Amino acid sequence: MESSIRDIAENRERYRSRQTRNTKRERHENMEKELVAPCGMNCAICGGYLALKHDVKSKGIRMPYCEGCRPRDKKCAFLKKKCETLLNGRINFCYECKGFPCERLKHIDKRYQTFFRTSLIDNLRRIEKNGMSRFLEAQEKKWQCPKCGEAMCCHNGICFNCGLDRLKNKKKLYRWED
Repeated sequence: MESSIRDIAENRERYRSRQTRNTKRERHENMEKELVAPCGMNCAICGGYLALKHDVKSKGIRMPYCEGCRPRDKKCAFLKKKCETLLNGRINFCYECKGFPCERLKHIDKRYQTFFRTSLIDNLRRIEKNGMSRFLEAQEKKWQCPKCGEAMCCHNGICFNCGLDRLKNKKKLYRWED
């Protein structure tokens, strides 16, 4: 128990230090280049990242915390640990691969389109065609909370800044209400 509390505190500290670093990078109000995963997932709108950013556990909501795929530098459970090209660092994004989009990416993309109202393949095509800065700009507009301006979660459409009451009352934290 004590080690998990320490892990949470360390994750929050790493998140905060990354937010305050004074480096040149492509950054928009709520979106950062470093938070776009190789598969095209924008971790800035992921439930795990937003849970960490807004420290929802301290507010009584049980959700896993995540710093984002690239900052964690872990093998992606869906793609990276099964893809030699990503594992060996030969590409930064899946669209750079000759086999784009591969079957694994198509599979996860279908799930994200079905349940989370976003397409990882479309994200990658937009990055390739328009560049990262324009992609982040479009993501910020698409996922901006109309009430407070923070990023909304792609997994449930809830703003973790001003919509925590809705999140607390959800039975399925990773599903949209239709």
